[in-house]
Amino acid sequence: MEQETGRPPSIALSDVHVELPSGAGPVTILRGLDLTVAAGEIVGVVGPSGAGKSTMMMVIGGLERPTSGRVAVAGRDLTGLSEDDLARFRRDHVGIVFQNFHLVPTMTALENVAIPLEFAGRADAFDRAGEALEAVGLGHRLTHYPSQLSGGEQQRTALARAFAPGPGLVLADEPTGNLDGGTGGAVMDLMFTLTRQRGASLMLITHDAELAGRCDRVVHLEDGRITDQGGGTQAAAQAAGAG
Repeated sequence: MEQETGRPPSIALSDVHVELPSGAGPVTILRGLDLTVAAGEIVGVVGPSGAGKSTMMMVIGGLERPTSGRVAVAGRDLTGLSEDDLARFRRDHVGIVFQNFHLVPTMTALENVAIPLEFAGRADAFDRAGEALEAVGLGHRLTHYPSQLSGGEQQRTALARAFAPGPGLVLADEPTGNLDGGTGGAVMDLMFTLTRQRGASLMLITHDAELAGRCDRVVHLEDGRITDQGGGTQAAAQAAGAG
């Protein structure tokens, strides 16, 4: 269903299942997920370890295929796309931020941020990368390599890389997991600000109840099922406390 803005839902999952093979037989990771995230909405995802949170994010990002069910992002059904088509869709529409930064160690901050823009064939890739780094407060660190950056600076570089192409959806998996409290808080302030400024949607996986409570809505996963799609700080605290 389209939102009041006329934009289709950012995420629409319908009866999504994921089973993975193992020596002892198939292991069920996701069990019939139904979820809609509106365009421009910020959603926190909480639940105990092993609940399927990261797998759900990988399915939404087209990095893992569901065993069955339908996955639509920005109105595009991902289910039947080839790997190449998925890569192009991800490049143009989805930004991903991981806990471990995933920066290329032999590239400068500027080169790391320019990667998705170069893949998209943007002639102004380095100009846009520089602007993105300026936006996260790293305009003075363009030529520094990841090993020369603090953990917070590396994650801000990863944020710049995710937002530089102008995605409609950003997926963040425990983005503050490797940062101290103060640094992590600053990074999340920046992530929320960039998301709001650019009218993007954000799906944030976290074990931090306070952080989840800052989201528009909190989704709770347990044993591969969505057990709650409500919102509010109290719901977030109860759900995250399970993890």
